[in-house]
Amino acid sequence: MVTGGLLVAGTTSDAGKSVVTAGICRWLARQGVRVAPFKAQNMSLNSYVTAEGAEIGRAQAMQAQAAGLEPVADMNPILLKPGSDRRSQVVLMGWPVADVDAMEYGSLRDLLRATALEALGRLREQYDVVVCEGAGSPAEINLRRGDIANMGLARAAGLPVIVVGDIDRGGVFAAFYGTVGLLDAEDQSHISGFIINKFRGAKELLEPGLGMLRQLTGRQVYGVLPWLDGLWLDVEDSLALDGRRVATGAPHGRQTLRVAVVRLPRISNFTDLDALAAEPGVVVRFVTEPVELDDADLVVLPGSRATVDDLAWLRERGLAAAIAARKGPVLGICGGFQMLGREIVDDVESGAGKAEGLGMLPVRITFEREKRLARPEGSAYGHPVRAYEIHHGRATVEGGEPFLDGCRVGDVWGTTWHGAMENDAFRRAFLADVAERAGRDFVPAPGTDFAALREERLDVLGDLVERHLDTDALLRVIQHGPPEVPFLPPGAVGR
Repeated sequence: MVTGGLLVAGTTSDAGKSVVTAGICRWLARQGVRVAPFKAQNMSLNSYVTAEGAEIGRAQAMQAQAAGLEPVADMNPILLKPGSDRRSQVVLMGWPVADVDAMEYGSLRDLLRATALEALGRLREQYDVVVCEGAGSPAEINLRRGDIANMGLARAAGLPVIVVGDIDRGGVFAAFYGTVGLLDAEDQSHISGFIINKFRGAKELLEPGLGMLRQLTGRQVYGVLPWLDGLWLDVEDSLALDGRRVATGAPHGRQTLRVAVVRLPRISNFTDLDALAAEPGVVVRFVTEPVELDDADLVVLPGSRATVDDLAWLRERGLAAAIAARKGPVLGICGGFQMLGREIVDDVESGAGKAEGLGMLPVRITFEREKRLARPEGSAYGHPVRAYEIHHGRATVEGGEPFLDGCRVGDVWGTTWHGAMENDAFRRAFLADVAERAGRDFVPAPGTDFAALREERLDVLGDLVERHLDTDALLRVIQHGPPEVPFLPPGAVGR
């Protein structure tokens, strides 16, 4: 029986830690191993509500599905949700406990560390293998003293570490070498080797570099994962939105449907749009300029961790005026729904008091200190809808037609429900209505099954691990821990 653990770290944010972790979970689960994902501390605005009513990072929910599990709070005991460049909400075991800046965060460090290790301990008692995902880079030496997500976790829990690097960005060999070389001797002893991610081209061209990296560091390269399009589901880092233009196939009708999603500065739960982008003939673009709305058939105002501040940003950019002047479909989700209302009273998130909304929906929003975390069920367009809610703002609807606990007036819809578009029959009916109102000859494909598509993507990740990594060596390090490895100068100095 396979037992043990592993920490998947990265040279940078968005290097591929989340998908590699999911791929390893799916590969192990297919071998009959009882495996669970874990991320001690996640900083993300993409989150999910578990069946127990806990808020965790969306990536950990995806990794749980890869492992064949229902996600639980233990898989992501600490979630940080930035509301500005300096302050974040601290979600502990699925529930918000504080709103802190970087200095105040230090006072919580002992509590957070103990909570993370207890959660990991419970998972290790229940499962054969726990695959942990690191955060950012383990070589962020300015943060090492208080680290509980990377080498601090590896040392406390005795975990081997594999570092993932994104070769598409360039400089991957230097990043690997520098990551190890900046760590002290004990941290370095946990670094077992490397995985190169997003490689385009002939692997033979890499071989000289792989050999030199092994010689220079004394560590194994566990494999090279190729670049593969179509792995955009459930990403959690907003860096992944750069240049994102998604169309999964030819339209079922004669025309495409063009969706413009406003990329708010504090955009949250942008994975709500994955299901739209999965529809053949639907093109989803993330936009920041008014001119980019001109040819859109549907404009989406997504969730936000800073509703009042992002609403002010909309006005500064001219986007608010462009959206208000539209004669075509607009959808607001959670924070976006709040912006579409008449008035926002916020003494909680921003402390701004009263703020005027866009006035496109007959709704007044009042922020309350207690966050609503729920998994509601309802119906729209005659089809059942299951979703989840994560918000402090409470909506008082003063007119319009009911729509998923929100409302609709003409071509404008608003709802607090995340994940509603993952309901296939509802999504098709909604898109057909949007297409008709926008005057587009677009017909939703009848057979798109979003849940099955997500499973296919997870299987692809498992296939990548099985086909392109040295899985025998991977199993050895999971079971037996890091091999003996040399110290790489200079190491951390003065820590």
